[in-house]
Amino acid sequence: MSHDLLNIHSIIPLSKVNGPGNRMVVFFQGCDKNCPGCFNPDTHSFETISLYSPGALFKKYPPNKRIEGITLSGGEPFLQPEGLFELLKTAKENFNLSTVVYTGFTYKEIRQKPECLPCLEFIDVLIDGRYVESKKEPSLLARGSTNQRLYLLSSRYKREDFYMPGKIEVIIGKDGVVTNTGFGKIDIKQAMQIET
Repeated sequence: MSHDLLNIHSIIPLSKVNGPGNRMVVFFQGCDKNCPGCFNPDTHSFETISLYSPGALFKKYPPNKRIEGITLSGGEPFLQPEGLFELLKTAKENFNLSTVVYTGFTYKEIRQKPECLPCLEFIDVLIDGRYVESKKEPSLLARGSTNQRLYLLSSRYKREDFYMPGKIEVIIGKDGVVTNTGFGKIDIKQAMQIET
């Protein structure tokens, strides 16, 4: 696989609970952390799901004026550092989008990885650390567990901007596909009281 191609699990074109404002959310495929209780276990495998260059991704999902920024999650974005760098740079320089990245690595670990350092220049907010189920975030702060820290790497946002309108968002697409995102799990059928 080319280093500038990204292995992507899925993309949500518009979300209101994955960071400030309306955001496009990109879920990377592949994670070696295997945190118990992870909200996105389908993203752990390193199998190829969908390959995108940053340019192709933005061509298929062009940001409109309603989108304030992109949120990158996973899987683990920093396991694809070259493609991550190009995606962040393209988002900032070509579309003036804000950038939020969730990672299972700590900020200290990222700073010790030379291949990851260039990415930090293009990140507004980094939320670091493994998800710890016993420390699940009780508030509406946009993180999975209380051990995870928010690093404000630019002046674009303040910590208060990361209190969301809800923990979980349910999106029903035009094709009828139901997706849930955010900081928790929901049984869609149970929530909609559909009998199987």
